Amino acid sequence: MKAKEIFEQVEREGRNTLSEAEAKAVLKEYGIPVVEECVVQTEEEAIAAARRFGFPVVLKGLGVKLTHKTERNLVHINVRAEEQLRQAAKEIIQSAGEDLEGFLLQPMIKGKRELVAGLFHDPNFGPVVMFGLGGIFTETMGDVTFRLVPAEKPDIISMLGELRSAAMLGPFRGDAPVVKEDIVQTLQGLSQLAQDWTQVTEVDINPLIVTPDGHLTAVDALIVTGKRESRIISRPPIPAKHLFKIFFPRSIAFVGASATPGKWGNMLFTNCVAGGYEGKIYLVNPKGGKIAGREVFKRLADIPDPVDLAIVSIPAERIIPLLEELKEKGIRYMILITSGFSETGPQGRKLEEELVKEAHQAGIIILGPNTMGVCNPHAKFYCTGTPCWPPAGSIALVSQSGNLGTQLLTFAEMERIGIRAFSGSGNEAMITIEDYLEALVADTITKTVVLYIESIKDGPRFFRTARAVSRQKPVIVLKGGRTSEGSKAAASHTGAMASNTRVFSAACRQAGIVLADQPMDLLDLSAAFSSLPLPKGKRVAIMTLGGGWGVVATDLCIEYGLSIPPLTPDLISAVDELLPPYWSKENPIDLVGEFDPTIPMKVVEALAKWENCDAVLHLGAVGRAYFVRNMVRAIEKTNPDIPPDSAEAQIKVFKQAEREFFAHTIRLMEKYGKPIIGVRLLEDEETKTVTEIPGYQYKGVSFLTPERAVKTLAKMVEYSNWLMEEKALDQSVVTE
Repeated sequence: MKAKEIFEQVEREGRNTLSEAEAKAVLKEYGIPVVEECVVQTEEEAIAAARRFGFPVVLKGLGVKLTHKTERNLVHINVRAEEQLRQAAKEIIQSAGEDLEGFLLQPMIKGKRELVAGLFHDPNFGPVVMFGLGGIFTETMGDVTFRLVPAEKPDIISMLGELRSAAMLGPFRGDAPVVKEDIVQTLQGLSQLAQDWTQVTEVDINPLIVTPDGHLTAVDALIVTGKRESRIISRPPIPAKHLFKIFFPRSIAFVGASATPGKWGNMLFTNCVAGGYEGKIYLVNPKGGKIAGREVFKRLADIPDPVDLAIVSIPAERIIPLLEELKEKGIRYMILITSGFSETGPQGRKLEEELVKEAHQAGIIILGPNTMGVCNPHAKFYCTGTPCWPPAGSIALVSQSGNLGTQLLTFAEMERIGIRAFSGSGNEAMITIEDYLEALVADTITKTVVLYIESIKDGPRFFRTARAVSRQKPVIVLKGGRTSEGSKAAASHTGAMASNTRVFSAACRQAGIVLADQPMDLLDLSAAFSSLPLPKGKRVAIMTLGGGWGVVATDLCIEYGLSIPPLTPDLISAVDELLPPYWSKENPIDLVGEFDPTIPMKVVEALAKWENCDAVLHLGAVGRAYFVRNMVRAIEKTNPDIPPDSAEAQIKVFKQAEREFFAHTIRLMEKYGKPIIGVRLLEDEETKTVTEIPGYQYKGVSFLTPERAVKTLAKMVEYSNWLMEEKALDQSVVTE
């Protein structure tokens, strides 16, 4: 029977589960390797079939209601003789009762490894394929990985490296490595099945046995049909030109302006003016009067000039009536700071839906509500509830948490990390994360996109747009709410292993998104991605001021999947001319306490030009100002002949030497195209993560700890590998 006939029969009979035989027939049609088997109705037919197959065999109870056969003692394996087969059939008849529709007989497939493959429908992203460690360990070990449909070959190959038990896919106890093409064929078959038959909600292939020659055989299968649950909320896309109007306003009206410090209507206006905004500003409050020496208009209509953007902080119940005033004034864009909408529950959600409906009719686009504001340093437009003014740069930051977003902005200001634009996206009633991503694809100023996300309204659109952006510039994401995993109750192993967090993470990896683990990772990663060239591989050369740090950094590199290549004779000879004869002759290169500032510069240059490495990590070459200051002060106290201002003079010389070191590494990156990342010894009040030297594309980057530096480098390698896989996929499509 063909798949079409099987699904039609299932629908006619009003059932939602295919029998095992039906499921395998469907899977075979999609190129998935299934065991040879036959359906029999009696003991005698089973014996005749067993004679054809040859013993040993497997006998199973067959029936659409028999989905958990092992638990009901309906599976008898390694049946070696006819009498044993008769006894197995009797036991199955007794255990299955009226649910028994026949028997399934198949040869005994032997293998030391059992895998699992499956398909399920995620309500936020749609169909998802799953692969991992199978058999009885599937749920207990949880060693599985996911990809959204359609799953391409590079997506599937990358899944394999994510398994903790990936070594089992190689040679195993005398058996051949798993044939990867079998895995690809299986998962692409499931992917196509999901696209062809929208009524399929789950497919579970467990176990997927690996035979001694490395090939796969599906010996059990379950297919469930039904209505696919969906929580996808599709919003009309907001074109990038509208976002441009919001972030580059020529004139602003603050509706709800206040003279009281600490109120939103005062903070927003104050921070905007303090940031140097050069457009026209109008204050609106029904009381009129003056605020900070500026005239306050009682109504929008009283403003004599055109207004591009309204920034609104009046109570929620007054927002919908305000729309008519905005329309009459010709104001098409509103940043809605006000809370009291969908974040408060059903009543607030209803009010928000009504607001959106009225706004659409009025031709008004709303950013928010419940937002902490926006900023665009390139236009000197700082309009957030937090008084911070980061410098203009190339990092675009969008945060679904206003507080976290403005905190990151403050850190960026302190570290002098340049910002392209920031938006606290709020409730995203109209403008969503996906709209920001689509606008940033074509924005030439944006080099790195940073997102803090708590929920996704339109998973498929998010995935498509994020993948499109990732092909051109890195997208760094921190997901909030990772511990509140909602496990999906399902009849299969596949469904039981699914969770919204794991699927979100898989979608991000598939889209090339760089996942951050903590808020500070966002700044570390954005600083590195916006300042350094991408590594072309995972080989790291390390230069360290002390041996201990080198050991720690080496361990971290290995733990994060990087490699530490041994030094080659030519490099050893070059370093021999720079260091005492007792240096280690190994990677990491220990500078053995040498304080001559020219030595680190020469060693880091030797490593940058070394063909056997893809990135350079230097430890302790910068950040010694604290020790230098204390050393000079100690000399001052013990030697009265030292001038009192010598300490500051020495520190100034030392800091200049560090700046020259950064300038040197930047020139090396320009020349060799390899990232050079530093770990500073200590930091002081002047220490910054990013050191910029005018006239160069790249910047110096240094972190306070080896783990931050190595983790960041590992994420850069991960993204670089993804980019290469995408380019290879594009090339293969062109070739075909």
